Formats: sequence, C-alpha cells, structure tokens
Amino acid sequence: MTKKDFLNSIKGQMIISCQAVEGEPLYVEEKSIMYLMARAAKMAGTPAIRTSSVRDVAAIKEETGLPVIGLIKIKYDGFESYITPTMKEVDELAAVGSDVIALDCTNRKRGDGQTVEQFVKKVRQKYPDAVLMADISTYEEGMDAAAWGMDIVGTTMSGYTSYSSKGDGPDFELMSRLAADCGVPVIGEGKIHTPAQAVEALKTGVWSIVVGGAITRPLEIAQRFMNEIEASR
Repeated sequence: MTKKDFLNSIKGQMIISCQAVEGEPLYVEEKSIMYLMARAAKMAGTPAIRTSSVRDVAAIKEETGLPVIGLIKIKYDGFESYITPTMKEVDELAAVGSDVIALDCTNRKRGDGQTVEQFVKKVRQKYPDAVLMADISTYEEGMDAAAWGMDIVGTTMSGYTSYSSKGDGPDFELMSRLAADCGVPVIGEGKIHTPAQAVEALKTGVWSIVVGGAITRPLEIAQRFMNEIEASR
C-alpha cells in the first residue's frame, strides 16, 4: 500500500489501537492474542490498526489484511522516550512489514546522545520510502516533526510528558492547532474515552483519529466504571 493509498483509506476515520504489553491482562507471553482484538476492530469497520511489538504486527496483518501502524515499546537506560526509540526497533518493524512506523518524537532525553532530529533524519536516510508517524506531546514538537520530514504527526503523547498539557480527556486544542498549521496529516490520539469525544476530535480538522484503551483495554475500561461508581458514593 502506498502512502497516498493509506492516507486516503484513513481520512475521516477511526483507527483502532490493539496493544498489550508485558504486565497487562491481555499480554500472553507464549503468543500474540491481539489478532483477536484486531478481528473485532475490523468487523467494526476500522480501516487500519495501530499495535506494538513485532509479533503483534505480524499476527494482525495476517489476520486482518489491514494496514498496520507498528511501534515497539521498550525502555533503555538513559532513555526517557520508549516508543521505537532506536534504529534496532525501526529495523525490526520494517522487516515485519509495518505499513507505518511510529517514532517517539518528543523532546525527552535520549541515551544515545542524539537529538530527536538527528535520529529522525537517520531513519529517513535508511528508509527513504517508509511512512513515518511522529508521536508528539506539544505543538512545537509536532511542527518540528513535520519540518523534519515525518509523514504523519500524532498527538499520542500529549499529557504523557512532564511538560505537556495535563487533563483527563483529549487535547482538542493541540489537535486543532496542528491540523491547521503543520502541513502534514495529523492523527488525533490520546485519552479519547467516549464516542462523543471521538466525534469532537474529528471535528478539530485532524485527518483521522486513533482510539485504543477505551475499546481494547478491558482493565482500563473496568477501572473507569469502578472509579465512577466509587466517586458517586
């Protein structure tokens, strides 16, 4: 699938994130089971899946035939960023056929001494035809990522860095500003908990949205109900 085909397929749509990392209830060490979540997402009508780990990218592509935004979550000493932070993870995602590769483009500490810009440019040099998505947390990070040649900017990390806007819901302001200014397709992502918020996110002018935890993380969903009940007492 070409970049143009992918972007056309997701325009105005909701991508569903199907992820389970070690320590979460749906993480099974022996094998991926996220293809089952992706099966449900496809049946619901999503045009693409976002997922983490090589095994989940492979299993979901085989199960659904949908394009996949792939990433690898991993913590290295000296790195504050953890989404596809080094070339090793980029190589692995490229080898398994990720249609889009998501990179952490926040201005957090990198243990290899490179700046985010230097890392992005090395990835682009090695993979000139890859479709790259920048996971960012602020307007400035999004603008920088677009200027460096990232194909897509996602508001994924808003609220998850120490210096970004905090809140319980989506960062609609960030979505609106980047959609208007950055010059590449913007994907609204992060803390979209309800269908109404999904609709509102799309109304900000973003190209598409990603919803994950509200659909595919049962522990998070159950806790949201439990917390509301507890708060009402």
